[in-house]
Amino acid sequence: MTFTTIALIAAIATLGLGLGFIFSSTSMLKQWGMHAPNEAKVMSRRNGAIYLGLSTLLFLARTSMPTTESITIGGAVITGLLAISGLYEFSCGRVSKGILVSTVVETLITIGFLSSLMK
Repeated sequence: MTFTTIALIAAIATLGLGLGFIFSSTSMLKQWGMHAPNEAKVMSRRNGAIYLGLSTLLFLARTSMPTTESITIGGAVITGLLAISGLYEFSCGRVSKGILVSTVVETLITIGFLSSLMK
């Protein structure tokens, strides 16, 4: 199997997993035979953000070996979605203000990734 083929298949699969974990965390956790308390759903949604970033990276890199740009954009999507996820969970009252440390770090990393694209 070529890199292009496996990267495309993996991009589609991780897109599905990411969307599932973000928008249907309870169902995903129950498929695994797990209970779905709020704590597990919060982590499930953050896991979904990582899958979506990985999907982005794989999709962008599918035509050749991963380039600096595809890795940078994938990293920015991962950290950006994690920051958004953290702020969303905080605004809904499911996590404490302690998550703000993570969201600040994730936001700064996202800005760093994006700024490196503007050469």
